[in-house]
Amino acid sequence: MAKISYQTIFGAIVLIIGVLLLFRTTGIYDTVQLLKYIPSLFILLGLYALWKSKLSSLSGPIILIVVFTTLQLLVLNLISWNIIASWWPLSIIFMGIGILADRRGRSFVSRKSTETIDLFVVFGGVESTNVSKNFQGGDITAIFGGVDLDLRDSIIESPPARMNVISMFGGVDIKIPEKWLVEMDLLPILGGAEDERPRSSARRESNTEKPDLIVTGFVAFGGFSIKD
Repeated sequence: MAKISYQTIFGAIVLIIGVLLLFRTTGIYDTVQLLKYIPSLFILLGLYALWKSKLSSLSGPIILIVVFTTLQLLVLNLISWNIIASWWPLSIIFMGIGILADRRGRSFVSRKSTETIDLFVVFGGVESTNVSKNFQGGDITAIFGGVDLDLRDSIIESPPARMNVISMFGGVDIKIPEKWLVEMDLLPILGGAEDERPRSSARRESNTEKPDLIVTGFVAFGGFSIKD
């Protein structure tokens, strides 16, 4: 069974929220009861992240689940702020468990050679290396977190590879071979996107050549950079 990308799920959640809000504000339908369960959508996203990563990445999804589970219980009046004031250290314990589990698992993570990538990070960080000999691109989503992707040993057989990036209150750094020609079509919103590689005579600079990598998406309150 093909796995759904994180950006597809995140986009669907944003779409659902927008539709529910539009119905309410225009008077088409009173969606106030449905809006109460929006935190559950993010809980499901966290559970899906745990399943898709096969528990290899715990800290980000666990934090996402803990935060939105607490919010969901508050919205449904199943707990009070007094209870949170007494039990909030549990959230720190869960975060610590996730961080320790991630660190323990890093020594077992090998360099990936998949043709496409789908990196998702929330409230944390991800470091990934791809050595595919037929790299085709993929998706990167960073929300209150950072992604460091190393593609310097990857090869693009049929350029261009296409990558879509969503970075909100986070940062994405991609290291690529010096000779790759990159076309960036990112929308920065109170953020920045730049190719930080120094100019080199070895790099192709003809505007008539097809780019090796095309990067699309948007960066909000964060940054995106290409490095070598």
